[in-house]
Amino acid sequence: MRDLTSLMALDGALAAFRYSGQGEILESRCREGAEFDERVLDLLAHACVANMAIATMQARGWEAMTGMGGFHPVRQFGMLGLDWTVIVDGEYGVVLPTTGADLDSACALLGAEA
Repeated sequence: MRDLTSLMALDGALAAFRYSGQGEILESRCREGAEFDERVLDLLAHACVANMAIATMQARGWEAMTGMGGFHPVRQFGMLGLDWTVIVDGEYGVVLPTTGADLDSACALLGAEA
């Protein structure tokens, strides 16, 4: 089941959050000692909304220009950083350490109820 508790149970999870289509944090959890707080997660959620909009525009444009299908709708995406990576699906996101993170498990869990 996709919820913040199950996302935080992923090995190494630093934070998990649920956000609105406008990027507002609806709920969040952070690992104790992690560098994330509501302000950082708010900025991250807004970045996720913006990146999803761009990815959707690119997927739709690619399909229109090439006649190829299967790129739209965009459901999941990740932003890879030097220290941490965020994976989002729908209104849920999880932040994992970039090194050693099981991104496949995160994607599977996030997509479980989508």
